[in-house]
Amino acid sequence: MNQFDTVQIIALLGWLVLAGGALASYRLSWKSGLRLALIWATIFLSVYLFISLVT
Repeated sequence: MNQFDTVQIIALLGWLVLAGGALASYRLSWKSGLRLALIWATIFLSVYLFISLVT
């Protein structure tokens, strides 16, 4: 692992904290938050699979 990998990991963790804080500001229940997270995960996974199949 070089210095650029470390910077990238720290940046990704920072984005994760920022996204988590934004989601927490909506004050959703656990059920609604989990449902929203699963919907977004499904969207990203389907786009990733579509792009990987096309190329």
